[in-house]
Amino acid sequence: MRPIAVAAAALAACAAMPVQASEALAKKYACTACHAIKGPKTVGPAYADVAKKYAGQTDAVAQLMEKVKKGGAGVWGPVPMPPNPNVPDADLKALVNWVLSIK
Repeated sequence: MRPIAVAAAALAACAAMPVQASEALAKKYACTACHAIKGPKTVGPAYADVAKKYAGQTDAVAQLMEKVKKGGAGVWGPVPMPPNPNVPDADLKALVNWVLSIK
């Protein structure tokens, strides 16, 4: 029975990982230098504001992935977001999905 309990604990830990992993990725790639998770805009918009703006848009993931990769300007104010071409697509997709899940 002990192996089943260990497997169940490991599965429960994995279920909690996406949010933690995505916040860790945001820190790893220095996204949090300009973006807060919630609260007022710092240099760039808070992730909660991004999620609210793109809620319900079917192309939101692809649109935001492209924006992060190539950079952008003018949507959230005059300060441009620099391109981030070195973020691997898998990490980028996890980050964008995490951002869009923030309430």
